[in-house]
Amino acid sequence: MGLSISRRSGARLADELADIAQSVRTIVTTPVGSRLRRRSFGSHVFHLVDSPGTEAGALRLIAAAADPVERWDPRVVVLRGAVAPEFDGRARLTLDLMLRVSARPLSVNVPLVLAGEGQS
Repeated sequence: MGLSISRRSGARLADELADIAQSVRTIVTTPVGSRLRRRSFGSHVFHLVDSPGTEAGALRLIAAAADPVERWDPRVVVLRGAVAPEFDGRARLTLDLMLRVSARPLSVNVPLVLAGEGQS
């Protein structure tokens, strides 16, 4: 593994699992079209954040995250996803992954913030 740096603190990440979790969060929370030299990088999750909280809406949200994660991070396979609403109107996306090389499981939580709100 190469040198992996936290995008929040600038400190070195502890291990490959932390690097993969950060990569997944970056992919899911980057809107498609927002990267200048990689216009197709990211996900369409932002287009679905305000969609109805139905099972179909949750399935669309999971698919909008799972497809780009498998495209942009070849180290993982997405096994399943879940969307959990929170009390403040936000939601949390959980993706259960498996590492391709070692078959180790990894669960990544991604807070979904409504447009115009800051991330904490």
